[in-house]
Amino acid sequence: MRTKSTTRDNILIGVFLLLSIVLWNVPTPFDDRIDDTAEQFKGEILSVDNSQLQRHSLVTVGVQILDVTMLEGARKGETFTVSNQLMGRLDIDKAFSVGDTALLVVTHTPEGAIDTIVPQDHYRIDLELGLLFLFALLLILFGGKTGAKALLSFIFTGLVLWKIFIPSLLLGVDPIWLALAIVASLTGTIIFLVAGLSRMGTVAFLGAMLGVASSCGLAVWATSAFKLHGAIMPFAETLLYAGYAHLNITQIYVAAIFVAASGAVMDLAMDVAASLQEVVDTHPSISRKEALFSGLRVGRAVVGTMTTTLLLAYSGGYVTLLMAFMAQGIPVINMFNMLYVAAEVVKTLVGSFGLVLVAPFTACIGAILFTQKKESAQPQKQLSTVLQNS
Repeated sequence: MRTKSTTRDNILIGVFLLLSIVLWNVPTPFDDRIDDTAEQFKGEILSVDNSQLQRHSLVTVGVQILDVTMLEGARKGETFTVSNQLMGRLDIDKAFSVGDTALLVVTHTPEGAIDTIVPQDHYRIDLELGLLFLFALLLILFGGKTGAKALLSFIFTGLVLWKIFIPSLLLGVDPIWLALAIVASLTGTIIFLVAGLSRMGTVAFLGAMLGVASSCGLAVWATSAFKLHGAIMPFAETLLYAGYAHLNITQIYVAAIFVAASGAVMDLAMDVAASLQEVVDTHPSISRKEALFSGLRVGRAVVGTMTTTLLLAYSGGYVTLLMAFMAQGIPVINMFNMLYVAAEVVKTLVGSFGLVLVAPFTACIGAILFTQKKESAQPQKQLSTVLQNS
């Protein structure tokens, strides 16, 4: 039995590894929009001229004149003088100092000569790759094979979101049904990679999907009842003005709500399913009713912390918004009635509703499936006893 389970597990790993490789190499419908006359290189700032900058209170405007040297590419080692425009916007401006490393966007003329060199921003790719490598290393060292499967599911999730979910939204696919399909596929991938093709994985998957479906229905209702729209999402207006006015950004907002909560829902479903299976395996004589109440008790214990975790995760994203309102002396009732704050409240509460409901859903499904063999064998045992007594 163990050999058969291991074989199925290895086949599943191979399938999703292959799918990840395919997704990595498959282009999106929007790759042809990338400017093929531009290249990106890493460069080091050798000198900085700030004489043309003007400081006004907290913001700085003007032009930095930079001497940069290429650190890679065919022109490695060559030095160029470039300009860095500061617009007086703290969210997009970047100021360079001597010794900084920048991502240089180099455009070429049709003849192949350099047309412009723009210091796009500080170079962060090496640090990001380093953090990813450290995360992967710790995950594998701590989790072993399970950690490696979790890493595979992490990579597969990122590829699905970038290669399928985002392009499909841009192409005008219905956001809600698309998000449900994506969440279902990712939930199945992650759960079955970690738990294997087992009864525990089935229980966790079904419980998680019922929780996600509940969150989806509630999000659709709340968006209409609260009169919310998707323009409150970052860069939503920019997207509309960039030629995508046909997109239903309100439905995209709805989809984003339950996609964001699906990870926590999946986590809770797996916790309840794993705990309930352990209870049934430890006490094989447990009845279906007792198994149900055991699952509910586990769910109660986990839900108490998971809902708070969701609140902290969401509130951390708009803490400066709350600070700005408090600093201006805006009353609490006015603040929570504002569009942006109400949208975050809906996002937090809808996700929390999904968490609260997924525990009893998973407990009910687990009580049925985990005790199925025992319950079905009970009438046969009673019939055998009657025959022996007669």
